[in-house]
Amino acid sequence: MSGKQKTEGVRRIWDKYKFVALVALAGAVLLLWPGGDGKTAERASPQAAALVEAELQQEMEDILGRIQGVGEVQVLLTVESDGERQLAQDSELSYSGSTAAPEDYSRSSQTVLVDGGSAEAPVVTRTVYPTYRGALVVCQGGDRADVKLAVTEAVAALTGLSADRITVAKSQ
Repeated sequence: MSGKQKTEGVRRIWDKYKFVALVALAGAVLLLWPGGDGKTAERASPQAAALVEAELQQEMEDILGRIQGVGEVQVLLTVESDGERQLAQDSELSYSGSTAAPEDYSRSSQTVLVDGGSAEAPVVTRTVYPTYRGALVVCQGGDRADVKLAVTEAVAALTGLSADRITVAKSQ
């Protein structure tokens, strides 16, 4: 086979499969395109996180106070990381140009909203709850071993903390 015949053969193959190659190249560009998984993470605002934390502490005080021997109780939780919500996104990828270069593509997205009756609300796809660093429980029966054990087990069940991160003390 001569060089001219090889060139014509390659040209025929290119003419026949150039669109397939272009689509494959566009697919490779899309796979390498930065932008995540089409979801956005929304961090809880510091005020909202503090409000949720205060509500949880109040609920824990109410329920722990009902355990026999505990008496009056106060709870303090320290937060290691506050929670976040991942919101559903409607993404659109546009192609404008004659080459498959990354600058020929543009991506736009917006948060998916659902009609919640009186107002629209974002669609939450995943919620990550806060993680706690430690807990301090001060109660009237905090000097009794059975109360310490019951309170420690209850706080561990509610927060996911291990017993070594929970301190139970007697109040004055």
